[in-house]
Amino acid sequence: MLMSTTTSPAMTSARAMELEDQFGAHNYHPLPVVLSRGQGVHLWDLEGKRYYDFLSAYSAMNLGHSHPRMINALIEQAQKLTLTSRAFYNDQLGPYEELVTKLFGFDKVLPMNSGAEAVETALKLCRKWGYEKKGIPSDQAKIVVCANNFHGRTISIISMSTDPDSRTNFGPFTPGFIVIPYNDTEALSDALKDPTVAGFLVEPMQGEAGVIVPDAGYLSVCHSICKQNNVLFIADEIQTGLARTGKMLACDHDGVHPDILILGKALSGGMIPVSAVLANDAIMLCIKPGEHGSTYGGNPLAARLAIEALTLLQEENLADHSAKLGAILLNGLRQIPSDRITAIRGKGLLCAITIAPKDGKTAWDVCLALKDNGLLAKPTHGDIIRFAPPLVITEEEMMDCLSIIQKTILSF
Repeated sequence: MLMSTTTSPAMTSARAMELEDQFGAHNYHPLPVVLSRGQGVHLWDLEGKRYYDFLSAYSAMNLGHSHPRMINALIEQAQKLTLTSRAFYNDQLGPYEELVTKLFGFDKVLPMNSGAEAVETALKLCRKWGYEKKGIPSDQAKIVVCANNFHGRTISIISMSTDPDSRTNFGPFTPGFIVIPYNDTEALSDALKDPTVAGFLVEPMQGEAGVIVPDAGYLSVCHSICKQNNVLFIADEIQTGLARTGKMLACDHDGVHPDILILGKALSGGMIPVSAVLANDAIMLCIKPGEHGSTYGGNPLAARLAIEALTLLQEENLADHSAKLGAILLNGLRQIPSDRITAIRGKGLLCAITIAPKDGKTAWDVCLALKDNGLLAKPTHGDIIRFAPPLVITEEEMMDCLSIIQKTILSF
């Protein structure tokens, strides 16, 4: 007989963490907080303590938690139709495809679910184009990527990673990738001398690496180099896209229109996994029926939520709001009088600080103290803390958060 372990009024944070530790895989190391409710920029734990969310589920919650229009769209569509597979048409997918392609200036979109699936789709699409349009000999197509990239966790994606945690004891790896330094246009020029290179996959800002912002103009120069060498410029905007960096796309800061655009995370308003790969007909139509797909990709629930999320991002002018509040955040971080902060960087509402270890205390300890003071953030690569609140945060809330961050940093 199955026993119910659903959350009940008697559930405590300690018990919830104990259950996850006992019955869940240990592939994550969460902060010790058990969340049970979210609204706007705030989260609450099981005991009712309120926190500012400064991670936004790695930028998936750009619209904040429980946005009423997203909730309504979810309920209304779920009550009508959630899944048909792509064996049939549905009444939500076409309108979504029209909206997203016109918004970002592409002929076609291929809908998927998770970010990693979208990256895999872009890799397949790029290779297919390389063979059928560029004329690369069979099974020789290469894709250039950057060191310290993070594009997901599948075998093929970690095959192009330089992170030992992502790669160790997961081989053998997928061939066909060339790794060059990030923010290095000369290295890209050298790599593209190889006529079997089909594409260049890049994050406009490296998120998981610690919010690494390239030099102004880097993307536009890379785009030009790709054009000169008949190589596809592929932008992974899964984390940086959809108003997070102060523009609808981070590529917009350099005026770059990618050949292939990858979106995810905030595309569903944080409701369910929704991702997308966009390209023009000359590229997208290289994939024919039966050559790629997904049971859930393009499902009516996902399409309806994506329509609402994209509409809200525009109606609430969240790109400009992100630019304005991001400037306040960066300025406030730079005014904290502490030598524990050794670097501050970011664009829009995707920022990071580097914490110098001292007296045995690290960025993890700072995040624990931030939690105690009512703000949730998470370290990456040991000494870096990302700050990425929902884009709906107000100026008053931002000033309150900066006060919490300064108080916490100075306590160390």
